[in-house]
Amino acid sequence: MTTEQRKINTGFGVRSTARDVLRGIDLSGKLAIVTGGYSGLGLETTRALAGAGAHVVVPARRRATAQEAVNGIDGVEVEELDLTDLDSVRSLAERFLASDRGIDIVINNAGIMAAPETRVGPGWEAQFATNHLGHFALVNRLWPAIARGGARVVSVSSNGHQLSDIRWDDVHFEHGYDKWQAYGQAKTANALFALHLDALGRDAGVRAFSLHPGTISTQLARHMSQEELAELVATIGASPTNSGWKTPEQGAATQVWAATSPQLEGMGGVYCEDCDIAEPAAKDTVLGSGVSGWATDPERAARLWKLSAELTGVDAFTTT
Repeated sequence: MTTEQRKINTGFGVRSTARDVLRGIDLSGKLAIVTGGYSGLGLETTRALAGAGAHVVVPARRRATAQEAVNGIDGVEVEELDLTDLDSVRSLAERFLASDRGIDIVINNAGIMAAPETRVGPGWEAQFATNHLGHFALVNRLWPAIARGGARVVSVSSNGHQLSDIRWDDVHFEHGYDKWQAYGQAKTANALFALHLDALGRDAGVRAFSLHPGTISTQLARHMSQEELAELVATIGASPTNSGWKTPEQGAATQVWAATSPQLEGMGGVYCEDCDIAEPAAKDTVLGSGVSGWATDPERAARLWKLSAELTGVDAFTTT
């Protein structure tokens, strides 16, 4: 059954924190994977899940930095992972599967924003590769453990998805680069990935969600100049549906809620914001609330899945 893209009135909202949405929820015995779970929203997510009793695996490109960041948080282990390197993704998955553990939660949190033109792997555009393709490969590689645990898989998208549909004729920006269009495409890909994964995985008890965490000041903006950042702040502030800035604790709330809330039992495939399912965005919305139609289209989602499988050479749902 397809979940409608409509609010369910959860009782949480813009100012709710990760701890708020976890109140009364015991995650003892659960295993969560949080990519990038050592800085910004990822670190707050790791703290919250571990505080509720979960064992949290934090894959990180900078392993030593990650270990230092999570020191003192009980129940956290750090693994090495470079999402732009498919060999690194395969290696992590092989190590994890060899441990014979199931996975209850996956939060695809790591990402980059507005990066200068960068090529990775076989010439892939870095934002599409890091934010989408690496996570696509990781989830497919880990599928046996994800299915075993009947996991929830959460992809951290953004209202930045409103900046661009998938550029089917030039996904890697080989004919002119625009860092904001590239970011928008990658965030649309996050939403479409969750939509199709939910359709493929629900018979195994796996449900998937995407979300906009809110507007938060984190290291995600590290590639931007002060002038660019000021312009972005002004654009966000001018949106009639802007709900203001969040703290990191508030910014982590929606992904934690999507990963754990009993309010979402039996649901999946939807884009969320402010600890609720988001409504469809008004026409021509830019960096505002709601979800654009191109990010909730099942045909686009299936097409992106096929393209991603061709690019990465990985598809857990293909038997040939």
